[in-house]
Amino acid sequence: MCSDWPVSKRASPGDRIVRHQHSKYPVTDLLSQDLFEVYQAYQRKPVFHEASQILTFYGLDGTRACFFGIFQNRGRSNSTARPALTKSPWEAEWRSRSKFFYQLEHLKGFAHLENRIVMEWGRGALAWCQRLVNKPVIEITAPGRRLPPFRDYLEFDLSYDELRELYRHEDAHREWCSRLSAVAGVYLILAETTGQLYVGSATGAEGLWGRWRDYAKTGHGNNDLLKGLLAADVAYPKAFRFSILQIVPKSMTRENVIEHEARFKAKLGCLAHGLNLN
Repeated sequence: MCSDWPVSKRASPGDRIVRHQHSKYPVTDLLSQDLFEVYQAYQRKPVFHEASQILTFYGLDGTRACFFGIFQNRGRSNSTARPALTKSPWEAEWRSRSKFFYQLEHLKGFAHLENRIVMEWGRGALAWCQRLVNKPVIEITAPGRRLPPFRDYLEFDLSYDELRELYRHEDAHREWCSRLSAVAGVYLILAETTGQLYVGSATGAEGLWGRWRDYAKTGHGNNDLLKGLLAADVAYPKAFRFSILQIVPKSMTRENVIEHEARFKAKLGCLAHGLNLN
């Protein structure tokens, strides 16, 4: 699919289309920590002075961009003239290094398109803020997208609810499922309520995603100890967080993957103090 993003006939000459991507403040972290809108509001230059509306995207791989929302400009102030909105050290940096704080209202009515429309930003990706112009739309993902773009195997952790969202809406998170299916590896489950750890491994044709899909379905992945925890408290999976310790090719033998798994169990003390029985 490829068509142009339609520019509204009601757009004013000062309206802007923006693509946010910053190496120091990764989009995935901004989205997961609910800091993306705060990040956009602080600006060093008067980039939004003339704008009535801002069409906002966040950067994906290459020069692609995913639609985040449309914002109405309700005015501006000095960046330090108002209290901080969060306790994040990142916001403290933005306040001190920016000149303007824009009061941007996230408009309703576009939720059915947000995090689904992927467009090609084109050449000059460093020109993150541009006058509102047509851009080629290259994909509209299936409804149900909740997670930010997949970035790196070792740089995320998922709550059990987020894992369930992946399972329920695989079409909307194709890059997550395909990347997790592409590799085998060793993974970690953290029980946030107790701090206990479980180390497991995944092999086979569907790699890590095939194994994690089992947890999404059942909460315990057919692990006897985790089954016992769920039998005592059916809400227990809500406390689980899933992350990856090591990825390996799916061509690696099951025996070799288990050797890697055993080393992590020993390092993390999962047999003596964690959720592993053996």
